[in-house]
Amino acid sequence: MGQALTQPSTDWHVKENGRDHHTSKFSTKELIVRRGQAFVITFNGTEQPEQTLTFIAETGPKPSKQAKTQATFGISSTASKEGWSAVLQSTSSHSVSISISSPANAVIGRYKLSVQSTSTGSSSPVVLGTFVLLFNPWSSGDDVFMPNKAECEEYVLEEFGIIFAGNSNHINSFGWNFGQFQADILNICLSMLDRSLNYRKDPATDVSHRYDPKYLGRVLSAMVNANDDQGVVLGNWSGNYDGGKSPSSWTGSGEILQNWKKSGFKPVRYGQCWVFAAVLTTVLRCLGIPTRTITNFSSAHDADGNLRVDEFYDASGNHLNEGADSVWNFHVWNESWFSRKDLGPSYSGWQILDATPQEESGGIYQCGPASRNAIKEGDVDLDYDCPFVFAEVNADCMYWNYDPATRKKTLLFNKSTVIGQLISTKAVGRNDRIDVTSDYKYEEGSKKERDIFKKARKKLGLEDKFDPTAPTPKEIEQKPDISGKFKMAGPLEVGKDLNLILVLTNLQSEVKSVQVNMTAWSTLYTRRPVREIWKDSLSVSLSPEEEKQFPIKISYAEYQQQLTTDNAIEVTALCHVEGGIQVLVQRHIALDNPAIDIQVLGEAKVNKEVEVEVVFTNPIDTEVKDCVLQVEGSDLLRGILMIDVPPLKGKEISSTKFKLTPFETGSKHLLVNFSCDKFADIKAFKTVKVID
Repeated sequence: MGQALTQPSTDWHVKENGRDHHTSKFSTKELIVRRGQAFVITFNGTEQPEQTLTFIAETGPKPSKQAKTQATFGISSTASKEGWSAVLQSTSSHSVSISISSPANAVIGRYKLSVQSTSTGSSSPVVLGTFVLLFNPWSSGDDVFMPNKAECEEYVLEEFGIIFAGNSNHINSFGWNFGQFQADILNICLSMLDRSLNYRKDPATDVSHRYDPKYLGRVLSAMVNANDDQGVVLGNWSGNYDGGKSPSSWTGSGEILQNWKKSGFKPVRYGQCWVFAAVLTTVLRCLGIPTRTITNFSSAHDADGNLRVDEFYDASGNHLNEGADSVWNFHVWNESWFSRKDLGPSYSGWQILDATPQEESGGIYQCGPASRNAIKEGDVDLDYDCPFVFAEVNADCMYWNYDPATRKKTLLFNKSTVIGQLISTKAVGRNDRIDVTSDYKYEEGSKKERDIFKKARKKLGLEDKFDPTAPTPKEIEQKPDISGKFKMAGPLEVGKDLNLILVLTNLQSEVKSVQVNMTAWSTLYTRRPVREIWKDSLSVSLSPEEEKQFPIKISYAEYQQQLTTDNAIEVTALCHVEGGIQVLVQRHIALDNPAIDIQVLGEAKVNKEVEVEVVFTNPIDTEVKDCVLQVEGSDLLRGILMIDVPPLKGKEISSTKFKLTPFETGSKHLLVNFSCDKFADIKAFKTVKVID
């Protein structure tokens, strides 16, 4: 008669398994492994012949075999391709080493592992402990398999990212610390899944779907925003961020996710699109789904689903908040890499997910996964949310003159080539921008691209219906008598005067008299007008085919108080041509913050203190105060360093020094964010090479 199992002590071989499973960056004592790949454990307290051991791996609140949330398996001579299996590695008088393999489509999450000795017939299972199972992009059987190793490193293991912003005339960028391996982040990601609406409704069914990256991506796109489910981040596009942090002040996801947990899972205030996208990147990379952030410039928000966006202006050229459509200077979303067995192999690869709450999908604020290939080919009838994403990158734009008194609207012009420009993401292994526009659509204005646009409208049943917003043929045929544009003359920097030139050209062979109404507004990056900065008007007479230039100066004193943290200004000139149609000239301006300089004073070595200096020059003539420097960086600092900086007189230079002690070797990134009463959220990052 064999002896029952005593309570074993388990060696999870965290270091060796972590190295083999690309999970050694997680700062935890718990075993974290990837599915479809073997891991080794050793436990003692057994004197059983190894043939009589049965293992039970289970996850979720009601583990069951048919839901694939429970597996029972004995010891076999080779690892199974289909299910869970255990292979004996070695055995001694008091301990046994086992190699355990999970299937490539196993449910991910935290598992409890137990072992039972069958020879005694009656012994109950003994719990060996818990481990966490993640997606495995290194395994060819996994839906998230990514054959290119450098891409796996970037899109799963890299904690530093660069997010592009600004506008299509002027792209800027800032660093972000995804921090997916920071302490407790994995636990927070797992608790996000357990707080989703799907889990609350039916926990067992929800957990049984967690083998599927498209299911998880969709659930998490809903959980990252606070709408519907008390998710992680509360969006705010008002320009007023009292009661929270301004969206542009964050430098990483770690602080946001930690704050969400610390507050008892109350939504963190506040986020805008890049914050939602960055947090979703962190969560998906943490769980093992290759993910990156994508920035789309001149991004359409098509609220009524007709693949058109309508923009309205009054007679003075003011941008009106009429209608629900809008065009954002930029919008940031995610791409995640996985196969689409539901759609077929040609739709596998990058899938678009968007956690920014814009439109409901299936009754809640979630978006995707939409196959990027489906978007490019105009297959907007496929799951999920393809028409919305298609419009973001390829809607037609209609510009209307609207009279609020008579509610009459007149089409000024329409453009099919302004939406979806310079679609950008960070290069693999380098801090450069790469342009992925051609992965979203065929060349703008080409016959192929227009055919795809027609195909998409047809699939949505839009091509035959009477569309009251569509221009009449008469409206489209009218050709303007003059053309206009704004040219920039001088630097685009906060703290400096803004110099522009309005260029007007008479396209006709007779004299034209023009009344020009000009306005400048500070806007959010969504182009929502916030405050009027300046207005002016002029009467112009243009000789036949004459071009005239009118310099415009908006002083720093005029715009300083009106600017939002987005540093965005829209300038418009509405030209009323005598006897002709009106012409709208517009320019979206993104101002750069003054620069900030980071120097590492000495060699960065593991566990050795090194000094860092941050230098800022006040570019304006007046004093700046309430200066705060915020510093973070994975493997360089634990948590976030906040330093109060004394006020700076006009043109004065400030130098702030602090020490840090790196705790991992390799190429690391230090991110700083400097704010004061005159300049919000000046960001910079420095690559730090840490040696042994």
